[in-house]
Amino acid sequence: MVCCVTCGTELHPDRARKYDYCTAPACQERNLKGLTMVAIGMNKAAEEFMILDEETRADLASGKYRDQRRGSFGPPAPPAGPPPADRTQQAASPARPLPGAKASAGGLGGSSPRPAAARPRWTPSQERLALLYNSQGLRPAEIAAKLRLSSHLVTQIILAAKNRGKA
Repeated sequence: MVCCVTCGTELHPDRARKYDYCTAPACQERNLKGLTMVAIGMNKAAEEFMILDEETRADLASGKYRDQRRGSFGPPAPPAGPPPADRTQQAASPARPLPGAKASAGGLGGSSPRPAAARPRWTPSQERLALLYNSQGLRPAEIAAKLRLSSHLVTQIILAAKNRGKA
C-alpha cells in the first residue's frame, strides 16, 4: 500500500505507478512539477511533441530526431552562365583561352577580361519566399508549386543561399 507523501492518504494502485501524491488540490499544488516539452516534428498536417526526459535528451543529442529534409540537397550547383545559342555557332567561334592563360603575341599583351558575374534567374522576393517556405519544412517541389517555378530552380535558390550563408 502506497500513501501520499504530503497528507498520508492511501493512493489508488494505478495512480501509485506514476505519482507519489494524491489528487487533493493541496497535495497537487505542493508536489506537481511542470514538464518540459520539445517539438521534434512539425509540418502542415501535424505536430509531434515529446516530454523532455533523460532518454529523449539523449536521443536528441544522438540525432535520432533530425529532420532528413534539412540535409543538403546535393553538391553546389555550377555557376549559371548564358546557354550556347546552337552548335553551329559554337563550332565556328574561336576557342576562348583558358582562365589564367597568357594572351598570344598578336594580342593586347594583357590577360583576357573577366566575364561579368552571372545574374541569378530569380528575383529577391522569390528567394525570400523560397527560403521562408524551406525553413517551414516544405520540399522544393512544394515550394515550386507555390511560386510557380521549376523545382530545379527552387533547389538552386536554396543552395545558392546556403553557399552565401543566408539559409
